[in-house]
Amino acid sequence: METIQRQTYLDWLRIISIAGVLFFHSAMPYTAYDWWHIKNKETSHLVMEVVFFMHLVRMPLLFFISGTVSYYMMQRRSSLNFIGLRFRRLFIPLLVGMFIIVPPQIYMERLNNGFRGSVWDFYKTTFSFIPYPKGNFSWHHLWFIAYLFLYDLLLAPLFAWMVSPKSENFKAKLAVLAKDKWVYILTLPSIVWYALLSNKHPETGDLVHDWCYFVYWLFFLLAGFICIIQPKLMNSLEHNRRFALTIGFLGLLLVNYMRWNKFDPFYSGRPDDLSVILSTALRPVIAWGWLLALVGYGKKYLNRPHRSLNYLNQAVYPFYIVHQTVIVCISYYIVELQDDILSKYLFTVVVTFFITTGIYHLLIKPYAVARFLFGMKPKNETKPVKSTEPVVLKEEILLSA
Repeated sequence: METIQRQTYLDWLRIISIAGVLFFHSAMPYTAYDWWHIKNKETSHLVMEVVFFMHLVRMPLLFFISGTVSYYMMQRRSSLNFIGLRFRRLFIPLLVGMFIIVPPQIYMERLNNGFRGSVWDFYKTTFSFIPYPKGNFSWHHLWFIAYLFLYDLLLAPLFAWMVSPKSENFKAKLAVLAKDKWVYILTLPSIVWYALLSNKHPETGDLVHDWCYFVYWLFFLLAGFICIIQPKLMNSLEHNRRFALTIGFLGLLLVNYMRWNKFDPFYSGRPDDLSVILSTALRPVIAWGWLLALVGYGKKYLNRPHRSLNYLNQAVYPFYIVHQTVIVCISYYIVELQDDILSKYLFTVVVTFFITTGIYHLLIKPYAVARFLFGMKPKNETKPVKSTEPVVLKEEILLSA
């Protein structure tokens, strides 16, 4: 099979984003947010502030990187072949997650809320297919995989056209956006969409009632795909990285100044007020600022291979699938302890990393069936990173996540 050119910084950014998910979900039992599966008796508003920032940036970064993944996987494939690959990499792991990985999370939550039945008594209820929270059937944190699979399913014909010679004129026109700061036009549709609709239709992650965020996340995926098909756009992001960071930094200061002084219109409960719409628009502005800064700085400083990159590239997707179940199971036990929040949080991060990495290395990576069920390539198709910028890899080396 022929190889195609790949940019190593995209791999590093994806690895960093999955590492961020570990720190984010490990903090959830200890934040002052009242929603999550297992909550500590004492919670922290300071931890909540860190989670607030990470929540704005982590998913936009993952979807942007996923857009570049779709581009590389689309190479030399028809729409049907691409869908088949995404079915194997996304849909099958999603099913595995919903029937094997996620149920222990729900079981621990039910135990925490007073359920006293056996594991089998609980597990049988999964097959009643009553959606969580009323029932015990859910994809929980794997909603990202479900959304990504549906995006790729719907957009496969468009992606096929965009990577084909038929779109050369379109790609040439995209180069105009690489001048000055015109590339930031790509951010406007999502900012307007979020500002107008997010307060009326809050995030659910259930797909059916999440049509505001379903479209919002899609904008980041499309931006990633568009920027990777026209290299001049990625060069523009690198050139303007300081500008993007400045926007993200100032936006974060402004929104937190309003929140901490309790006059942020976002919390007024009047979604149609102009002040609320403008305040709401700050959230995606911050997301785009930090996202594009990370991409720009990543392209500048992370576009280099390392001997660990091939291992990490394979590990992050199974790691993502498994990690939250480990966090919930650990949290069920340690929230009852009298230790301080910082000690519990650090313990959660370290032990989750240790257990999840052990599950991957010992129980998933060595076995063909497990690799297939968790969306990995067959072992004999894995290629190490050998070259420098741009790194030359087979297109499948970047797994979906």
